[in-house]
Amino acid sequence: QVQLVESGGGLVQAGGSLRLSCAASGSIFSINDMGWYRRTPGKQRELVAAISSGGSTNYAASVKGRFTISRDNAKNTVYLQMNSLKPEDTAVYYCNADIATDKWEDDYWGQGTQVTVSS
Repeated sequence: QVQLVESGGGLVQAGGSLRLSCAASGSIFSINDMGWYRRTPGKQRELVAAISSGGSTNYAASVKGRFTISRDNAKNTVYLQMNSLKPEDTAVYYCNADIATDKWEDDYWGQGTQVTVSS
């Protein structure tokens, strides 16, 4: 059984910073791409940032220059450093990872963590 557990969400004023963490646990053989998505009411889920196993990154245009994704492969953990937060960044943020176990490879999701940016 593989689990992704997120932490680090909360309430922050505009211009502030938050750091999200997502740790994968279970019978993990390897982790390929990891990423962060977000969803706001009435909108589709959107990719915020992604990072490959080799460290290549890509970002949504709306967060480029403000957010930084990183990972610690030894800890099976991905991070999202969010700076210069704006009210429009308010959303539920979900961690995602492509994980191979000894039985199969599948896409896994965290439970979501709320980020609220006040103006």
